[in-house]
Amino acid sequence: MMMYAIVRLRGGVNTRPGIKDTLKMLRLHRVNHCIVVQETPHYRGMIQKVKDYVAWGLVDEEMLASMLEKRGRLSGNRRLTDQFIREDTPYNTIRDFAAAICGGSASFKDAGVKPVFRLHPPRKGHRGIKKTVQEGGELGFHDAIGNLLWKMR
Repeated sequence: MMMYAIVRLRGGVNTRPGIKDTLKMLRLHRVNHCIVVQETPHYRGMIQKVKDYVAWGLVDEEMLASMLEKRGRLSGNRRLTDQFIREDTPYNTIRDFAAAICGGSASFKDAGVKPVFRLHPPRKGHRGIKKTVQEGGELGFHDAIGNLLWKMR
């Protein structure tokens, strides 16, 4: 099953209420927050509505595992660890858990992992948050969203 990583790049000043509501439904409350969702028509429509405020792309299990290791959080802002995964889920490592999420047999809720990743602003900066990828900026669909996520690790 394919998964989208969606990163909010722009703030909410002078944003239309419908777009604000959609960002809220996607749990993208702040700039540099990221969520990982399944590729469904519902999410696809939501992404289309907020396309001028976010960057998105297909994420693989290796990138998801690295995000979980680096930025995965539990309730109380505790870090996600292999030990926690081993004790509280049927999986042995974070990498196994990430593979299960990408395969569709597990979800973030199963381990109590928060669905939002709070990322660092990108190292060396954005290429621009007012232009699409085709125009030389960061907004819109990325063929390699992993590069942006790596800059924001």
